[in-house]
Amino acid sequence: MMIPIRCFTCGKPIADKYAKFKEEVESGKNPSEVLISLGFDRYCCNRMFLSHVDLFPQIKHYPRF
Repeated sequence: MMIPIRCFTCGKPIADKYAKFKEEVESGKNPSEVLISLGFDRYCCNRMFLSHVDLFPQIKHYPRF
């Protein structure tokens, strides 16, 4: 769905940096270099970014219950 507000393991706020990460990666930059430039040096925070799948565009077409 949407990226979590904080890292599940260490609790560092990550959601405010996701838009910048996505923009940089889509422009062709290396994801590991982008994460380092954003200040994410822990493996747990990197996992949150690299394993996230944005499903919101597909789900928004279904009606609410």
